[in-house]
Amino acid sequence: QVQLVESGGGLVQAGGSLRLSCVASGSIFSINVMGWYRQAPGNQRELVATITSGGSTNYADSVKGRFTISRDNAKRTVYLQMNSLKPEDTAVYHCNADITYYSGTNHRRAYDYWGQGTQVTVSS
Repeated sequence: QVQLVESGGGLVQAGGSLRLSCVASGSIFSINVMGWYRQAPGNQRELVATITSGGSTNYADSVKGRFTISRDNAKRTVYLQMNSLKPEDTAVYHCNADITYYSGTNHRRAYDYWGQGTQVTVSS
């Protein structure tokens, strides 16, 4: 009933920029915290950035000053603007969202949703 779809990944040279988007769709009552995580070969999944429904943000130290997370509540979309990209940023980037959805008549349920991911590759 609820789906997250990422887009915007691709191949870019070091120092370049990419803008990732993640759109939530389905029987949604509200979207709480949204965020981006990434996983590179040989590494565990790590937090990149999060943003609350009120706009408060949190970033991993490795991306502070280079990445910016934002959201458009009307469009049910979260963005990740990535500047000054480095080869170490190469990874699959996953969108995450805590969503309260309609589970049936007179019922709501909260769930932590994940997108399928979009590949970001930064060449040196």
